[in-house]
Amino acid sequence: MDFGAIIMSWYQKNKRDLPWRMTQDPYRIWLSEVILQQTRVQQGLPYYFSFINKYPDVKSLALAPEDDILKLWQGLGYYSRARNLHFAAKMVVSEFNGVFPATYKELKLLKGVGDYTAAAIASICYNEVQAVVDGNVYRVLSRIYGIDAPIDSNEGKKIFSELANSLISKKHPADFNQSIMEFGAIQCVPKNPPCQICPFFLHCEARKRDLINVLPVKSKKTKVTDRYFNYLVLHHNGNIYLKQRTENDIWKGLFDFPLVETTLPVSEKKLIQTKEWKDLFDPPRLTKFEIRNYSDEVKHILSHQRLFVRFVEIELKSKWEGQKDWLYIKEDELMKYAVPVVIANYLKRK
Repeated sequence: MDFGAIIMSWYQKNKRDLPWRMTQDPYRIWLSEVILQQTRVQQGLPYYFSFINKYPDVKSLALAPEDDILKLWQGLGYYSRARNLHFAAKMVVSEFNGVFPATYKELKLLKGVGDYTAAAIASICYNEVQAVVDGNVYRVLSRIYGIDAPIDSNEGKKIFSELANSLISKKHPADFNQSIMEFGAIQCVPKNPPCQICPFFLHCEARKRDLINVLPVKSKKTKVTDRYFNYLVLHHNGNIYLKQRTENDIWKGLFDFPLVETTLPVSEKKLIQTKEWKDLFDPPRLTKFEIRNYSDEVKHILSHQRLFVRFVEIELKSKWEGQKDWLYIKEDELMKYAVPVVIANYLKRK
């Protein structure tokens, strides 16, 4: 079986018409790869165009304020990608004179650029023979070759990397890498792949051994943490309070409302009696207020966390002069700030 010839032939007939496939500009390839990490193409496309329109080159991205980048990224999730994107752009400008590194090894020096992204840029832009290995590639190779080594183990990663690099076309590394990525994205999909029209139908070990729903194998189960967020939407004379998340936690750099996080769900009456409420408002103690609405609970799923979120609409009788880092802004200016999608959705429903 000539794996490379089969998959590249399939690619030429089936590839999607995507904007980053019409360029070898490393900035645009890099931008598309970062956006598409953990993101479907259809969701990522509008963001790609927004970034290209606002920041047409790496220098303009490097000079942008981080808050503006996070606002443009709002809704994509995994916000560390946006912060790393900004940091790496600054590195290209300051350490590489505004010119993208031209080798796999140098590309990996950039913040947030790992093996996969470096291989994609190096092969597509500079024709370097370096195979990409991501979730799609793990799935394709594990099924076709019947490999049950866990993809989240060091041994498994080594096996798949060596196999991919042994298969890659030495003459056309860019086409090979794009072919296998596309094949995993639209043909050899995670659930119910259309095996009857697969060019590897006669060769696929997973199909022959009825392992399509078993491969690839993961050895570790992701531990999911439950968290209970009570957002306090504090209103006063047409103004509202916001704060920027600075701790090393989810949504770092985004803005949200003052937060009381509890270990279990709490009622409206018990919320104001919690230690977390008192810690937030002491000193000075918040005494003159009226709770206007206590929203229904919204479940918000992240990769390793389940958030149970309530919004508590509170009317303050007087301006609260508490936390120095809280912003006191006009309510109609709220949409200028980058906020977590769970807050953006709440504001749309209001």
